[in-house]
Amino acid sequence: MRLGIDLGGTKTEIIALAPGGAEIYRERRDTPRGSYEDILKNIKALVENSEAETGQRGTIGIGIPGTISPKTGLAKNANTTELNGHPLELDLNSFLGRPVKVANDANCFALSEAIDGAGQGKSVVFGIILGTGVGGGIVVNGSILNGPNAVAGEWGHIPLPWANQNERPGPECFCGKKGCIETFLSGPGLSRSHDAVSATGPTAQQIAILADDGDEAALSTLATYERRLAKALASIINVLDPDIIVCGGGLSNLDRSTKTPRACGKNIVFPTVSKLLLLKLNTEIPLVFAVLLGFGQVS
Repeated sequence: MRLGIDLGGTKTEIIALAPGGAEIYRERRDTPRGSYEDILKNIKALVENSEAETGQRGTIGIGIPGTISPKTGLAKNANTTELNGHPLELDLNSFLGRPVKVANDANCFALSEAIDGAGQGKSVVFGIILGTGVGGGIVVNGSILNGPNAVAGEWGHIPLPWANQNERPGPECFCGKKGCIETFLSGPGLSRSHDAVSATGPTAQQIAILADDGDEAALSTLATYERRLAKALASIINVLDPDIIVCGGGLSNLDRSTKTPRACGKNIVFPTVSKLLLLKLNTEIPLVFAVLLGFGQVS
């Protein structure tokens, strides 16, 4: 049996797969915040529940919203900041009593889609996660592009491109900079852009519901979000020129979140970019639907 764990800033989910790949167990819990030890205990509880329910012992792989430093072996760049600076892989090996493999969640997502998902058969796949944070992974000819510092694909921590004057210098990011793409395109970033005053403004899902009901403020917030997403993706296209961009994460479930790039992306990318596949995956029911968009003429 194989156990896969998605550790995010909001939720932690485990799936158990039989040797043939069939799903035999799944469980989701809130991610404890404020304590590294509580996060480890939460993971252990998920593993124990999985193995108790299935009666089997599994190998374990975990995707995190950050990475393990090739130099120090410590977790870094995670927006679940409790992980940073800890030997996460070693601690999990000890805590769970077996080898545990840890990798960047966006890299896992991009590789999965490149191997047997929406990006199958494509040479260059860029996978993005729009959720509590903003992550990215690059797969070239079936292999993850990690880079010597294990930060390849981290588009969430470059400045928002072509920012308007009122978007500079931008909100503070956990990484220590201001105006990172993540501060605008993450779920908390969307909520903050809708209500910059309240610390408990509506969530992304609530904003989407308000917009569906015709709320003008919510419609304006989503339109701004979509323009920012288009600009952020256009900068990636100009550098990487991927065959396909696959979108995952909670915010990719917003029906509007991949529509505006068709309208304004064509005004940002190089004029010779005529078409790009941008597939949106429903992360609750994988591969239920996909949207084909063109940065220019759609055929």
